[in-house]
Amino acid sequence: MKSISKFLSMGTLALATVLGLAPAMQGAEEGRHPKTIDWSFNGPFGTFDLPSAQRGFQVYKEVCSACHSLDYFRFRNLADIGYPDAQIKAIAAEYTVPGDPDDFGDPTERPALPRDAFPAPFANENAARASNGGALPPDLSVIVKARHGGADYIYSLLTGYDETMPDDLSMPFGMVYNPWFKGSAIAMAPPLLEGIVEYQEGQPPATVDQMARDVVQFLTFVAEPNLPQRHQMGVATMIFLLVLTILFYLSMKRIWRPVKDGKNVMEGEA
Repeated sequence: MKSISKFLSMGTLALATVLGLAPAMQGAEEGRHPKTIDWSFNGPFGTFDLPSAQRGFQVYKEVCSACHSLDYFRFRNLADIGYPDAQIKAIAAEYTVPGDPDDFGDPTERPALPRDAFPAPFANENAARASNGGALPPDLSVIVKARHGGADYIYSLLTGYDETMPDDLSMPFGMVYNPWFKGSAIAMAPPLLEGIVEYQEGQPPATVDQMARDVVQFLTFVAEPNLPQRHQMGVATMIFLLVLTILFYLSMKRIWRPVKDGKNVMEGEA
């Protein structure tokens, strides 16, 4: 009996230890809860901050596009964040895309046009992995929608590299500590550094925080280009339903008034 009691005590202690460690292990596996940022596009009246989105495109173009593609975004979509047609054509012409085969059937290249999608930085997935230590940089077209926490998560990840790593945690070779990434070990080195991008005169300083906010603004636009219109439609729908409800209520009062008046007359005669 004494041995059974000892065994049960040890089992209880082990279970308590496991249960106590489970939340911590789960937290490390899932990453921290993202920081909460007051984005301009949040809320029923939210819309995009166009100057910020333009700066975010600059950050993507000069930093992120070296590894990450935008497969579902075309140059002409830049018009929706305020770029004029002439500038869009000039930006597109900086890139080359596959053209029609020549007379001998060989592949050709041509300058990109506004109708073209942004060219991917790598020819295929194997080339992307070979250039990034085996890790595959995700396409950023819908990254804001594809990640739990959305814009807040992307911002937290981009600004989370300066966090101090716990003493009892070690990083595998080639990995970098970032507490907001699942498992806290990420293959991507800090992409945003002070001075890596130079904003135009009159724009905010290109700090890591500002660049992160701007590129998240741009990537949210890429993932949901119709977000402002959807918000406007939602508000208009709510106003319509409110007016309709008031009209239904007034109609009901008018329809049932004779019945109510007749009932009162009958009660008075009785």
